[in-house]
Amino acid sequence: MSVLIAGGAGYIGSTVVSACLDEGITPVIVDSLVRGRREFTDGRVFYEGDISDGTLIDRIFAEHPDITAVVHCAALILVPESVEDPLGYYKANVAKSLDFVSHLSRNGCDRLIFSSSGSIYRAEDGSPVDEDSPLAPQSPYARTKAHCEEMFADIAAAGQMRVLSLRYFNPIGADPKMRTGLQLKRPSHALGKMILAHREGTPFPVTGTNYPTRDGSGIRDYVHVWDLAAAHIAAINKFDSLLTKSAPSLAINLGTGSGTTVRELCAAFNKVVDTPLATIDTEPRPGDVAGVYTRSDRAQRLLGWTPQYSLEEGIRASLDWIPVRDAMLED
Repeated sequence: MSVLIAGGAGYIGSTVVSACLDEGITPVIVDSLVRGRREFTDGRVFYEGDISDGTLIDRIFAEHPDITAVVHCAALILVPESVEDPLGYYKANVAKSLDFVSHLSRNGCDRLIFSSSGSIYRAEDGSPVDEDSPLAPQSPYARTKAHCEEMFADIAAAGQMRVLSLRYFNPIGADPKMRTGLQLKRPSHALGKMILAHREGTPFPVTGTNYPTRDGSGIRDYVHVWDLAAAHIAAINKFDSLLTKSAPSLAINLGTGSGTTVRELCAAFNKVVDTPLATIDTEPRPGDVAGVYTRSDRAQRLLGWTPQYSLEEGIRASLDWIPVRDAMLED
């Protein structure tokens, strides 16, 4: 069995590719390399190009007629960048996704697993969310994910596609075999900034300390990227049992079920490193909210999936990946 991985040279996509290889599934990568890394495609079936390029997608299906499903991880994902360039984000994430599914439909592929985001939920009070919780995406990036889900659901309802949307927040860690990991050297998420502060010997700012959470700091849901890859494998294997013509679209949360506050993340970080990380309390940044975390009962029930890696293991893998990344990536 072959599976097309769109965005398979990026962080999530390349990890899903590794998991496919380990499970005997043949991954076929398509990636424009706008954010993905060519190094992550070495030794793998790879087509360089855009998901909106119909000629390329037709060629891929002609050369790999055994492709039975598609994992769609191709997207721009930086929230601040999406605020500065919403036009670019809507074009890359929504318009090109629409082109992509039209090419898939033309080639007779009706199984789509969409890499969505937990950021589409209302995230004001630090509470857990399930798949029926209210949606209120707070950035252009998050809104592109919500728009894609709605668009795909409409297409599915018309009988042209079956779509499984996997919603998750903050992936951490790396492929346990260190084949791939986060490619950014100065990431914008909390753990990445924590690692940078620790390496530079500067205090890590806890932005906001009066939220309605366990300890007053913001709460997020950190999931090991290898656990996320395992969920994608389960989704591929169970796709036909989950989605039918009468119920052609479904969303599933992937999360820890408890979430992690910023202070808890710092404490877990200090369990892993030799020299403790200093912190400093600061005011919330404009637009910051308490955050939410996901209930994953549906994932456990339908996919048989629960996270296997601890927060500390994810942090340790993120740290172990850094020297590998610096040696592997050319810039």
